[in-house]
Amino acid sequence: MRKFMATLIIILLITGNLTHGSRVYADRQEWLDTSDVGKGIIHVQYDVKSLVRTKVQIAKGQEKYTYNLVPGKKSEVFPLQMGNGEYSITLLEQTSGKLYQILEQKKVNLKLSNSSRVYLNSIQNVDWTTTKQAAAKARELTKGKKTDTDKVRAIYNYIITTVNYDKQLAANLPSDGYLPEMDVTMASRKAICYGYSSLFAGMVRSVGIPAKLNMGTSAYVDTYHAWNEVYLDGKWITIDTTVDATWKKSKTNITMIKDSSKYQVEKAY
Repeated sequence: MRKFMATLIIILLITGNLTHGSRVYADRQEWLDTSDVGKGIIHVQYDVKSLVRTKVQIAKGQEKYTYNLVPGKKSEVFPLQMGNGEYSITLLEQTSGKLYQILEQKKVNLKLSNSSRVYLNSIQNVDWTTTKQAAAKARELTKGKKTDTDKVRAIYNYIITTVNYDKQLAANLPSDGYLPEMDVTMASRKAICYGYSSLFAGMVRSVGIPAKLNMGTSAYVDTYHAWNEVYLDGKWITIDTTVDATWKKSKTNITMIKDSSKYQVEKAY
């Protein structure tokens, strides 16, 4: 019986999918902070063990997002971007290889009157806190601008002019995952598509305009890609700073707003 119960709490994690039916053990209340659910986010507070991968899975119905927790961080913020309703938040810890055990699991209900509110937050992969250089630069670039479109264009022009594609990073991504850091991108002036879109989303959000960081595929590139959508004049428009930075340097004609039909979204943050 003891062996059977131990087996029940082990789950197999393959490409972000979990085999459910495992029992949940422990009930520490402090790991999940839901005080900002009204903004469309949760805070996860867990002391990650050294050399042990720890993940958070956020699921609603059949849709799910899985994130790695960063060792040494006391609290991380994650979005509830799958619409209103009940979410299941699961904390997972690696036992060996691709085997993980459920440490905690909670239910959270989201009820937002404006779904775009989710895309104003500072989250794990769009960390735009007001003390960061990126947010300060966004305020400088948009000072005196009358419309949201003018503000977005000022940030867009800055990024496609100053940030270069980082071929070395693209060829040597960490095996345990990569998270862009805006101020590192600002200082190095180099990024891959993930870094471009994180910086752009963070700068735009920091001046009060909703912006998505999207991942998926595009007709413009032949690899997995990241780009943005921005909420302007009551609708979402597609912007791709990675593509436009490259085209600008090659003297190709560019327009800020892209044809959304050229993009297939798999994940949105």
